Amino acid sequence: MLRASNSLIGMINFLTFLISVPILGGGIWLSTKANSTDCLRFLQWPIIIIGIAVMVVSLAGFAGSCYRITWLLRLYLTAMFFIVVALIGFTIFAFSVTAKGSGNPVLNRRYLEYRLQDYSGWLKDRVSEPSYWDKIVSCIQQAGVCGKMAPGGIPETADRFYARSLTPIQSGCCKPPAACGFVYVTETTWEPVAGLAVADTDCVNWSNDQARLCYSCDSCKAGVLANLKKDWRRVSLINMILLIVMVVLYVIACAAFRNSKRTDNRESYGRNRMEKAEPSRFNF
Repeated sequence: MLRASNSLIGMINFLTFLISVPILGGGIWLSTKANSTDCLRFLQWPIIIIGIAVMVVSLAGFAGSCYRITWLLRLYLTAMFFIVVALIGFTIFAFSVTAKGSGNPVLNRRYLEYRLQDYSGWLKDRVSEPSYWDKIVSCIQQAGVCGKMAPGGIPETADRFYARSLTPIQSGCCKPPAACGFVYVTETTWEPVAGLAVADTDCVNWSNDQARLCYSCDSCKAGVLANLKKDWRRVSLINMILLIVMVVLYVIACAAFRNSKRTDNRESYGRNRMEKAEPSRFNF
């Protein structure tokens, strides 16, 4: 029975180790996105740290179950409890900070447009912070997001452009909002209509200077938030499924460890009784 319990715990540790791979992979994927399009370099680190922690703790638990090291198994169960709590907290956090905001359809356009007022909360304030926004703009420029909009580097007609599906950042940062009424020239060149007055400050902030475009627009900030929301929802959904599996495995591991301890105590108790009873055979 004791050997079976240890084998079960070992198998659970192996499964937990396998779960750590997609968690860590999700964090690494977000890290690559942060270096290319999302340009937010702080949200991916908690998930990477959690993935590494699950991997290390699972290996420790696997070693403890194989070599019947009780203190290592206790350490595994304790550490895994805190990791599960941390993953639950971080998943809730990820869903809460990306809860609001979505793209808005535009007449005769396939792509969506984004408004900063549709978003709220900590993440919006973080992105809108001037010092941090400057870093995001620099990242978007270095990634060449707007420069890659023309297919094959050749400008297309207005009708073909309006029929395209743009990413949130392309829609918010590389062109002016449709409400400005600007005339399409190329993907990143738009001319204002003389005498047309528009209250949207993004229309004033737009520039045909390729180094400026709509990087100072609220629509650009909204596009970054929308892009982040899309990517984080994908990772958070996967983490939620893995979290449910981890909780089930953790409960089974706790039950198996408790059963192993009870069996070990009964065997120890039986051996002690036999050792006390053996001298009576020689009593006359």
